[in-house]
Amino acid sequence: MQNTATTRTHALPSVKFQSAAAVLAVIAAVALPQVFHLAGAALGLGTALGQTLLPMHLPVLLVGLLAGPYAGVATGALAPIVSFALTGMPMAPMVPFMVIGLASYGLFAGLLRGVCLPAAIRSPFDWLAKLLAAQVAGRVIDAVAIAVAVTLLGNATMTVASVWTAVGTGLPGLILQWLAIPAIMFAVDRHHE
Repeated sequence: MQNTATTRTHALPSVKFQSAAAVLAVIAAVALPQVFHLAGAALGLGTALGQTLLPMHLPVLLVGLLAGPYAGVATGALAPIVSFALTGMPMAPMVPFMVIGLASYGLFAGLLRGVCLPAAIRSPFDWLAKLLAAQVAGRVIDAVAIAVAVTLLGNATMTVASVWTAVGTGLPGLILQWLAIPAIMFAVDRHHE
């Protein structure tokens, strides 16, 4: 028989919780890049700080792990659209790719949330493994979307190589995610035990 913490981790939260989490995550995914861009401007870095620290990815991955795949997909799909509508960022040609990439991150993070080790051996590394898998899966989907756009649609603004360039540029943001998200999720686990 499973203990309460393991059961709670496998079961999706209520629709009300998922909806509230998605709304809050979209707000965070729109606001955090603005904070990072303002900080970058103040430091003379322009938008480089946002591109380096990937602030929009953090709430999407976190909500997927906390609230499940529906909230993750909704947040990932809506955040770039809402951000573009309110702030003009990301740039219009990037919006469809960000929708696909972020929705993929949210989906895979949400699907992996239910893959759970027994409570006795659970650690932050369990969440790190889930996070890494979601990030890799999201990047693969992003690369496929870009390949389709380049090959079938003749989109010259993006290349598949840009996925790898983005990984290199965003490495500090990935490291931030690898540190913060497993720590947050482990703390949530401990709180529910």
